Amino acid sequence: MRDILDLDRYPLDKPGTPAWEALVERCRTDLAAEGMFNLEGLVRQDALSRAMAEIKPVMETLSFVHKRSHNIYFRDEMPGMAPDHPALRKVDTVNHTVCSDQIARSVPIWIYEWPQFAVFLAAAMGRDTLFTMGDPLARLNVMCYREGEALNWHFDRSEFTTTLLLQAPSGGGDFQYRSDLRSDSDPNYDGVARLLEGKDPAVKTLELAAGTLNVFKGKNTLHRVTPCKGPLERYIAVFSYYEKPGVIFSKEEQIGFYGRAA
Repeated sequence: MRDILDLDRYPLDKPGTPAWEALVERCRTDLAAEGMFNLEGLVRQDALSRAMAEIKPVMETLSFVHKRSHNIYFRDEMPGMAPDHPALRKVDTVNHTVCSDQIARSVPIWIYEWPQFAVFLAAAMGRDTLFTMGDPLARLNVMCYREGEALNWHFDRSEFTTTLLLQAPSGGGDFQYRSDLRSDSDPNYDGVARLLEGKDPAVKTLELAAGTLNVFKGKNTLHRVTPCKGPLERYIAVFSYYEKPGVIFSKEEQIGFYGRAA
């Protein structure tokens, strides 16, 4: 794993040591203050090059094109909200997705299945244990965004989202987010509407470098990836962990996300 990750800078392989504890504490502090933490340069450049060599041919020939017009909730209606409420305005998302069963022996899979990676993430997130997903399609996805394509505004279903940028685009492709826009007790529909109208000054933009691990609280943080520009595409791996083992999407969910069922 030392050939893949910079374990001198980030000692994920040494749980319980002072250096590991200090890293975990730093990540917890960043999560509390910003709703996210980043480990820039976690993946070594040679490993990134290998990952792209493994994944790009699959992406170009076997990926599923996920294209949809949606509101930020991915639901036709919301409790207590009028159908014409501006928080339900439609946005467009386009990306290309490769599933974990298509890249079974790739660099991102080695990272995802490395036990110490889940141990570190659990500690940083304040969880007792995290398990890899049982779903052969959803456990790890790599998404590609080409010229003009974007992941539009949305909330995530899970509390935390864990991603690894494999390749930054030539231009655009910035991660924009608004922390704590809503809470479990307050949906803040009017605040959501203001953001979609471009009237929220608290929106932040984060430019990520390839090799950066990003963990953020996506459940109550509205976020998007701006349209990509230029010939170089944006490649990002999305890791799915759960607090219980064996989680699997329904056949309907698999078909909706990937165009096929396992």
